[in-house]
Amino acid sequence: MKRIAIWTAAGIMLWATAAQAQTENHPNEARPNETQKVFRGEVSDSQCALNVHSLTRSHQEMLKSKSMGGNASSCSLYCIKNLGGELVLAAGKTVYRLDKQDAAREFVGEKARITGTLDPKTKTIHVEKIELDAQ
Repeated sequence: MKRIAIWTAAGIMLWATAAQAQTENHPNEARPNETQKVFRGEVSDSQCALNVHSLTRSHQEMLKSKSMGGNASSCSLYCIKNLGGELVLAAGKTVYRLDKQDAAREFVGEKARITGTLDPKTKTIHVEKIELDAQ
């Protein structure tokens, strides 16, 4: 009887491990219980959006100093290249990480509408589509 219990437990653990590995191998696919949503905000850099060097969570202070470019796009690109920032979606005081950095790069400094699923633990949007937001 103990052998059956041990083999059953081992089988369940093996199945659970395989299921977890399959989910990790496809991180951008919508998971069950997750639905796609539309997120709106500015595609920015994490340095400015997370208040690392900006008191207003924006590019305003950096642009006034004229040391990081002349617009939001050049400021973000400077912070990414030289200060270790990454592209994020700044939606007011909420900042979302973006899993597809290359797809977001063409929208740096712009208001965007991103369709995707949200990982609430990491506040990461698994991006399906990005487009300019006309609002």
